[in-house]
Amino acid sequence: MTVLPDDGLSLASEFPDAPHEQWQHLVAGVLRKSGKEVSGAAAEDALSTLLEDGLDTRPLYTARDSAPDPGLPGFAPFVRGGRAEGSTGGGWGVRQRHVTADNEAVLADLENGVTSLWLGVGGAGIPVSSLDGVLEGVYLDLAPVVLDAGAETAAAAERLFRLYEERGVAPEAARGNLGADPLGHEARTGRPDHDLASVAGLARRCADTYPGLRALTVDALPYHEAGGSAAQELGCSLATGVAYLRGLTAAGLSVTEACGQLEFRYAATADQFLTIAKLRAARRLWARVAEACGAPQAGAQRQHAVTSPVMMTRRDPWVNMLRTTIATLAAGVGGADSVTVLPFDDALGLPDAFARRIARNTSTVLIEESHLSRVIDPAGGSWYVERLTEELAHAAWEFFQTIEREGGQEAALRSGLVAERLAGTWAARSRRLATRREPITGVSEFPHLAEKPVDRAPAPEAPSGGLPRVRRDEAYEELRARSDAHLAATGARPRVYLAALGPAAAHSARLAFAANLFQAGGIEAVTEGTFEESGAREACLCSSDALYEERAEADAGELRAAGAEHVLLAGRPASYAGVDTYVFAGCDAVALLSTTLDRMGVS
Repeated sequence: MTVLPDDGLSLASEFPDAPHEQWQHLVAGVLRKSGKEVSGAAAEDALSTLLEDGLDTRPLYTARDSAPDPGLPGFAPFVRGGRAEGSTGGGWGVRQRHVTADNEAVLADLENGVTSLWLGVGGAGIPVSSLDGVLEGVYLDLAPVVLDAGAETAAAAERLFRLYEERGVAPEAARGNLGADPLGHEARTGRPDHDLASVAGLARRCADTYPGLRALTVDALPYHEAGGSAAQELGCSLATGVAYLRGLTAAGLSVTEACGQLEFRYAATADQFLTIAKLRAARRLWARVAEACGAPQAGAQRQHAVTSPVMMTRRDPWVNMLRTTIATLAAGVGGADSVTVLPFDDALGLPDAFARRIARNTSTVLIEESHLSRVIDPAGGSWYVERLTEELAHAAWEFFQTIEREGGQEAALRSGLVAERLAGTWAARSRRLATRREPITGVSEFPHLAEKPVDRAPAPEAPSGGLPRVRRDEAYEELRARSDAHLAATGARPRVYLAALGPAAAHSARLAFAANLFQAGGIEAVTEGTFEESGAREACLCSSDALYEERAEADAGELRAAGAEHVLLAGRPASYAGVDTYVFAGCDAVALLSTTLDRMGVS
């Protein structure tokens, strides 16, 4: 038997290290075959992916892509986590959201894996007077309660304090957050009706009497839901946190006490690595704020991650289970202290029991079966993750400084600076969505026109009047709604006939591409039979460029003779007689589909 050396590196040491330049040379050779004449660093740049905030993802990361030392978990700058033990003691907190006075649903969640409650109180949500009934049977010394009461925060907090007293909960055993977030409420509603003095009073009461209870939430979701980028979300949260520190210290709390009263809430998206980097960068940035305020030991940011409402779709909502699973994984790996998984039907209304069960079990599977919490900061040390964390932190800090120069978060909200910057980011992203450069599975890619709709009871109306709430699917949802109305009125969806030219090898790719695109707008793609049998008013040619040269004009003429009112062609724009519109990768699919529906008389 041959005994291998024990150093683990001797085999690799027999081969010379490949220099970075050699790899770039090989990449340039591959790109040359596709018609791109680039070399050196330009070849590497050609494989990079541009992200928001001026960031990009490189195709290769090496030890040359260094970043500052992230430190150790539980120590400044807290990149690797705010606690030395991370989530190894049992995983991150599983926090379920409830917006109706449904005590049965609350108890079912707590009995089946949920560890804390996030309650939407006041307004159209749970009435403050119903808080007692909602929490009936809940062990308030075991299950932390997080309030989200907007303008009714003070009343909801007093009700919760009274419950603690009536049920004999020791002040030191109370856990959770009163959820005061006056600037977040203003961002949501546009109403500057907050009273920072009363918020400071709640913080003073928690610091003195309820050491496990925090008074304030720095909620970054309003900025994410308005279309903001990761750096803008972080920048707004920093500016809000700093505003609260100023207010609390002015009211007499120390910087350490004030920091201890804040919990930060961020969105977790299906962009796994960006979410991981965002949570790590958020901790680093807040540690820098605490250091600048003279209390570096207080800079461990408490984080609550929520799976992104922006990414949730109304069509094919079952895919949302996959999106939220990836987002939850990223939040856990990124070091979030607690995670809320929105039910897959969240965009449709109130979730049913099945949806809530899947939501809470998402975290349970990742913690108990995938063992993600056994390792602290598992993405740490990755050159890619460390570099992305560093670059995102710099972009966020730059936006934070822009807000501070405006006069702080309150001034930036009222001047329109925040709304303007977020709108610009969303406009750019909307273009990527419209051209399908950013695909939405089940909506702009692989839509299923015959799916049965998922009906849910309407959810309470969310606060409005401030920053808008956007969704990735909104442009396509409008198109599909037009198709649905046409189906209800006529018994059939609008149709387009796909005319495949030549053998399958010539047309299959463009046939699939065209069918996918038209169905994204609710237009049924007919591929069988003749044009006359299809019931369509429009036709689209699908084949290779070579066959288009031979047959496009003749076939377009035949389709027109058969009654086609408009002829499209799947391929790059050319000049074929009889062809009206060209459908190609990167075209504005939303505009094309809308125009097509207009021509078909689908309003």
